[in-house]
Amino acid sequence: MTREDEDMTVPATAPDTGAADLAPPAGALSQLIQEALDKGDSYQRLADRAIDPETGETVSKPYLQRIVKTPPTNPPTVPMIGAIAAALGKPVRRVQEAVAKQWLQYEATELAGYDSEVRIIVGHLAGKSKAELMKWRYMIEAEERAKREAGE
Repeated sequence: MTREDEDMTVPATAPDTGAADLAPPAGALSQLIQEALDKGDSYQRLADRAIDPETGETVSKPYLQRIVKTPPTNPPTVPMIGAIAAALGKPVRRVQEAVAKQWLQYEATELAGYDSEVRIIVGHLAGKSKAELMKWRYMIEAEERAKREAGE
């Protein structure tokens, strides 16, 4: 090594030991599967139950493991969601919500005590102006007030 080479030598940086300790937070579907495992289920038992009741589509043990450990870039298909719901013993809607949250960063708030028409109204109101939202809110509140006063 010449004197010139020595001057061009750059000291190596120490590895960042903290970066390896900071794993990204598990996604919502990953967490659902992990919860089942924490309660005593195994990947194999989950895979054995992972059959979509409508299509017969199945989900394998390695796929379930991948969702928890290194989630694929693409979300599961609709039949796969049905299979995962069957494996976990959860409603399909709950698994769909977890998939939407994990892969699309989309989270919906469930409205309890209402029928499907209320969900449609809420979806319809997305993106409306503040004035339009206030108009709808007053109409809904007036309807609720009328029902209470009528003893319904």
